[in-house]
Amino acid sequence: MKPLQRVGVAACLLLAGCVTVPNEKGASIGELSASAEAAAMAAQQAREQRLQALPMLAFSGRVALSNGRSGGSGRIEWQQSGDRYEVTLSAPVSRQSWRLTGDAASARIDGIDGGPRSDTDVERLLREATGLDIPVGAMAAWAGGARADAATFGPARLAFTADGQLARIEQDGWTVDYLGWREAHPGDGEPAGDGPDGSGPLLLPDRINATRGEARVRLAIDAWSWAPELP
Repeated sequence: MKPLQRVGVAACLLLAGCVTVPNEKGASIGELSASAEAAAMAAQQAREQRLQALPMLAFSGRVALSNGRSGGSGRIEWQQSGDRYEVTLSAPVSRQSWRLTGDAASARIDGIDGGPRSDTDVERLLREATGLDIPVGAMAAWAGGARADAATFGPARLAFTADGQLARIEQDGWTVDYLGWREAHPGDGEPAGDGPDGSGPLLLPDRINATRGEARVRLAIDAWSWAPELP
């Protein structure tokens, strides 16, 4: 077995069989009139503007990853501040974890066999280190129910439920289905449901399925926060 294959197997075993993540199908996409679709798009754009104005966005929950042949599941902690991110995946049973940090220019993964690895391309780094296709560059936006940067990831197609809620984003070859939403609060001691700009509740996803070919990423988000910023 080649060194990278050993690393990939180790990473998959690290996460395997630890946490159950819901595996629902995508939300029911509705047939909207032109006026209803325009209203849904306007609401989506307003929510995306609120998300883009946040100094930091973080979530914690459960994740399941697969490449069609192998994969696993575990706990995930994600913090994003601009282009900077810090992602930790852990397996509660084995008490092992790996940590990914980086920005638009570079990325580093710690906690894998063979020691830390770095690369200027985070998706390539994860693919070589774990054998898994994980859309790190776009995931912070998609996890928040927003389109990723079109200049980097290309145009996005949106689909909505019959009541105008975002049901799907298709971008960069990925299909991201939204299965549930919640009113998020910024952190402990803050009123639940208050938006960061005082304009009312901020709706954020709590169950997401993302697929591209054989690659699968399933998220069940337990909590959202937008404070404090990354150091």
